[in-house]
Amino acid sequence: MSSGEVPAGERFDWYADIISREVMPTALSSERPADFQGEAAVLDLGELRVAKFDLSPLRSRRTPAMIRRGDPEQYQLALLRQGATSMSQHRNECTVGPGDLMLWDTSRPSDNAMRAGTGRVRATVLMLPRTVMPLRSQRLDQLLARRIPGDRGMAAILASFMTSLDEVHGSPFEPEASSRLGSAAVDLVAACLAQHLDSESRLSSEVRAQALLQRINAFIEHNLGDPELNPSAIAARHSISVRSLHQLFRDQEESVQARIRRRRLEQCRAELARPGLGAHRVHAIAARWGFSGPVVFSRSFREAYGLSPTEFRALSVKESCTEG
Repeated sequence: MSSGEVPAGERFDWYADIISREVMPTALSSERPADFQGEAAVLDLGELRVAKFDLSPLRSRRTPAMIRRGDPEQYQLALLRQGATSMSQHRNECTVGPGDLMLWDTSRPSDNAMRAGTGRVRATVLMLPRTVMPLRSQRLDQLLARRIPGDRGMAAILASFMTSLDEVHGSPFEPEASSRLGSAAVDLVAACLAQHLDSESRLSSEVRAQALLQRINAFIEHNLGDPELNPSAIAARHSISVRSLHQLFRDQEESVQARIRRRRLEQCRAELARPGLGAHRVHAIAARWGFSGPVVFSRSFREAYGLSPTEFRALSVKESCTEG
């Protein structure tokens, strides 16, 4: 949804109506409604939804009357991408900036004010039904309207995951894939909030295992270029045994070593298909993504894609020229 398709004088009222109907009833106000611009997109992930917002600063208030008028009964967790905003709820108050996380409860009155002097505000918001959260509401009340720095611990993993969700809006998803993403989101949120509550032991073993799996997958993604990335190194980094690591991946579609190999091959394949990197040698690309040598890389690439890296690059160049 974009206000750019609406006449300038009607944009703020149009946006306020959309938010009240599609998200929840809320009172929006703006210091400069005539200059307002706003965009929003929502993606369904099984039981939860993820939304991204890009808008001019405004103020949003949820009063008891509005809660009675309509309540999705959700916890909403925002990752601020740009700008600054202040939130007050349940006798708590905080101000967050880019990279910070912030939690609120749609069933409680709240006041959220975006700072006008910081330009447009961008945020990614997870909308989580209260029933899917494995933590007790009395414990979560402590985190409402509290700044959660997104650059450390589980919060950093969650922030990275939410950023990746921001990039898949508009992409086609099978229902099963959407459900898996939703489950992963719930596990990461629960682990992040539990860490801030110092109550990780209260989570079920299944939730802790899924959260650990998400952390390991993120670690793999950030270290694909390291030739020393292997099950032993991953297990040591996460203070578990190699046997426990393999057990974590037992119910996945691939082993941990297979995941590393697949993601390395996918990164190499993407670079080989990129016209602007035609001057880069094949073995240099392979080394950059952690392959131990050109022979191992060529054999793995052919097994995965049916062509040698050189043949694949030549075909990609030919197809690019044909399309051009």
